[in-house]
Formats: sequence, C-alpha cells, structure tokens
Amino acid sequence: MNRPNAPSTRLDRLRGATPARRHDARTIAALTGNPGCSRRAVLDAAGVDKHAVARRIGFPGSFGQSRFALARGNAFEAMLKADEGLLLLSALREVLPLDAPEVDYDDLGGEADGTRGARHARTRELLAEAAGAALIDHPLLTLDVAGQTVFLEPDLVALQVHGRLHVVEIKSFAVVDGRADGAKVSAAAVQAAVYVLALRGLLVELGHDADLVSHEAVLVCPENFALRPVAALIDVRKQLSTLRRQLNRLASVSSLIDELGEEVSFDTALPPAELIASLTRIEARYAPECLSVCELAAYCRHEAGGATAALGRPVRDALGGVPTVAQALALADGAEPQTPELAEAATLLRTAARLRAEALG
Repeated sequence: MNRPNAPSTRLDRLRGATPARRHDARTIAALTGNPGCSRRAVLDAAGVDKHAVARRIGFPGSFGQSRFALARGNAFEAMLKADEGLLLLSALREVLPLDAPEVDYDDLGGEADGTRGARHARTRELLAEAAGAALIDHPLLTLDVAGQTVFLEPDLVALQVHGRLHVVEIKSFAVVDGRADGAKVSAAAVQAAVYVLALRGLLVELGHDADLVSHEAVLVCPENFALRPVAALIDVRKQLSTLRRQLNRLASVSSLIDELGEEVSFDTALPPAELIASLTRIEARYAPECLSVCELAAYCRHEAGGATAALGRPVRDALGGVPTVAQALALADGAEPQTPELAEAATLLRTAARLRAEALG
C-alpha cells in the first residue's frame, strides 16, 4: 500500500476522480516540444487529460489528423503491407542491406490472441529468436513514462541479416521532387525516436546490446502525387537525447509536486475557476510552437498576453530576461533598467529603437 506522501498517491490526488490518461507514441513525442515547461511536466507525469482540462476552462484546442489524412494513411499502409509486405520490402531494399532472397514476415496484429500482453510476449520471442532478415509487423513495445508502463506499436521493425534492427515509420505525406515537409519529417523523427528508445530497452532486457537498434530509422512515404513508396533513412540521435532528458525530468517532478498545496487539483469535475487557479500555481513556459504540440497552449497563450515569451523563443532569449513587452518598450524609450541584469538588454533595445527611427525617418 502506498504511503500518504508516495509519488503515485500525490499524482492521483492531482487528477482527482479523473482517470489517468494513457500516453502513446504521439503524446510522448510531444513531450520534447517544450522541455522547460514545469506545467506540462507535472500534468503529463500525473496523466492529466490536458484536452479535457482545456475544454472545461473554455480554451479547447484542435489536434489530430483530419479524417481524409487518416483514411489516406491507412490505405497507404495497407497497400504496402499486402502480400506479406511485398511492396514495402522493395522500398526497404533501397536503403537497407536486405539482400537475402527470403525475408520472414510476421504480422502480430493478425494473431488469434491479440491481447497486449500476448503481443508483447510474442514480440520478445521473435526478437530473441530471429537470426535472418525479417519484417515484424504490429510489434508491441513498452516504455516507462513517469512510472507508468506505456504500450507502443511501431508500424514495423526490420531485422537485417547481421542482426541490426531498424524502426520503420510509414507516413502518408508526400515526398515531392525528393523533398518533404520539414515539420512533418521532424515530427516523424521524434516519434521514431520513441520507438527506438523502447526497442533498445527491450533488447537490453533480452541480454543484447542496445546499439543493435540503429539510430537511423526508415521513413516510408508516397513519392510525388502517386502512392508509389519511397524510403529514406533519418538520423534520430538528437531526438533520442532530448527524449531521454524529458523522460528523466518527468520521473523527477516530485519536488515540483511537493510544493503544490492540497487544494491544487485538475479533476475536470471541478468548476473552471478552480481549475484555472490550480494551473496558475504551476509555472508555464509558453511559446508559439506550443500551439502544435500541447492541448493547453490556447490557455497558456491567453495567460502570456503581454509577455515577451508569447513572441517566440528567439525574441524571449534575445531580450535577455525582459519579462513583458511593456517593459521592453519602456527600456527602448530610455527608461533605466531596474536591475543590473537588464542593462545589456536595455542597451540593445535602445540601439534597435534608434536604428528603426533612422530607417523610418
């Protein structure tokens, strides 16, 4: 039984009667979007449903793919995996040394016992036994997120002849004339890094070297405006480093939670005013990029109105700690900095204001 101050008890208290939201690869990947935000760290560690909280306080966000994009993605993946992945295998051969004439194909999603426990056990079995080239469809991996075991399902794991493993990500956005949308590729890289981290953890459990899982994931997309697949390798070492730091931070948020009073709760049955009061007790680090990765971003943007952080991280960092737009304008007009730390920012702002006036004059 948990002690009254055990971490799990404190996290449960933050959610109240609301059940914990289960993480998946997308939500874990989103953790890297703003690693310095204490508010997000606490809410994600507690499994708070941020979308439900945002909706309750009147700041709902719009997330997720459109139905059209989901349908196109499902159709593209089904086409690649038809006939035991024949079309997919031809695309993978372009970037991986799958020279063996026979490549085993195991679809764990099509097995009779499709429970998560059975699929995870079968994944372990296949990875422990595989000796030649193989494609493992619908494998099930696990990852610890703030003490919570999260089940993850990569699109595919490719095992080469020499025992090297690659995570395969299938996406429906197009590669046109050899180029793809940079933001979408970046998001796919972070999601692939989640799977790489989970797969490396499983190999270590099986007594193997984690480095057998390549830091290069395979991204498979439609080429141009047809559904012909094209594969490319993406290096996810940077994303892995960021992901590890954020997961470690989630696991060590107990000090932040200890500072919160008993009255702080994110139970969505509470009145909106009480939820907002609880949110204000935890420091946020809003930036415009949050709008694409965090369900609470609309509220945090409203809260940050007038703050330099709302103008973006480059502006916030360049202003060297000037907290509000009003103060930045005052310093630019010649007001004396209130602290020595703001002296350099004041000089830069005055210079910028003079150059602007000269350009306009």
